[in-house]
Amino acid sequence: MNIRPRRNRKSAAIRNMVEETHLGVQHLIYPIFLKDGKNIKEEIASLPNNYRWSLDQLIPEIETCMNLGIYTYDLFPAVDESLKDTIASYSYADDNFYLNAIRKLKETFPEIAIMSDVAMDPYSSDGHDGLVVDGRIVNDETLPILARMSVAQAQAGVDIIGPSDMMDGRVGYIREALDSAGYTDTSIMSYTAKYASAFYGPFRDALNSAPKAGDKKSYQMNPANQREALLEAQLDFEEGADMLMVKPALCYLDIIHLLKQQFPIPITAYNVSGECAMVHAAAQNGWLNYDLAVYEMLLSIRRAGADGILTYFAKDFAQFNKK
Repeated sequence: MNIRPRRNRKSAAIRNMVEETHLGVQHLIYPIFLKDGKNIKEEIASLPNNYRWSLDQLIPEIETCMNLGIYTYDLFPAVDESLKDTIASYSYADDNFYLNAIRKLKETFPEIAIMSDVAMDPYSSDGHDGLVVDGRIVNDETLPILARMSVAQAQAGVDIIGPSDMMDGRVGYIREALDSAGYTDTSIMSYTAKYASAFYGPFRDALNSAPKAGDKKSYQMNPANQREALLEAQLDFEEGADMLMVKPALCYLDIIHLLKQQFPIPITAYNVSGECAMVHAAAQNGWLNYDLAVYEMLLSIRRAGADGILTYFAKDFAQFNKK
């Protein structure tokens, strides 16, 4: 038998014809950090090329990104410490700058899709994703807070609710609350397999949302576990999630592939801040080619099975993809 795989690699035309995995801007979701105020564009030192934006500065930036083909955004609020409390009440307050910014963005750009973050940590004086009682993160008491937050975001115009808290039962609780409030078309992309990872540092710098005490290992998943991801995914699927997310992405390609093989709904992955910061640091030192490394990293996440990728590389990829 004369099998020579190199025959299918002998020219660019043939390589392109038999290419198995395709990566385009349409597969990317751009995470963006919002800050209250005006004329704000603060670069995040640990995450180059990413900024905290005030709404007036973000509007022209969104327009630029749309011209590059980016139409889906995940917005995260950088909330002042003075507005935080133990029950995250600012998350659903009428004067919440984040909710008002979403309204303005959907009014200005009705064709974009906006994803939100649902967890207590941006608004909590404790810095945890759930309610803290006597030093413990309590599960069931957190759910009404997350549901109220979700309904407030849907009212503001959010297209995709993103519960990132990892509380048991939260997808079903949020789905019921959304449906009862009339938001049956609002999607849920659950952070299904969110691991207690070392790669979240720059994100927490951006939002100043690190826990004030303890860690998140009692609700985020153990990086050693794979089968547990199947259980989490099954629960979220049965509770009404429209999409399932794996976070982080690069160290968890096996989990992305596993969920893609097991579930008939879209699988997404979060190419998290630490993963992106590593590439920036190496490129700044001349240790690798930034554009090629970004493409290879995102392509590997797609190849593992991700239908969509949340990535801080979205704008950079769109720019060099357009060249």
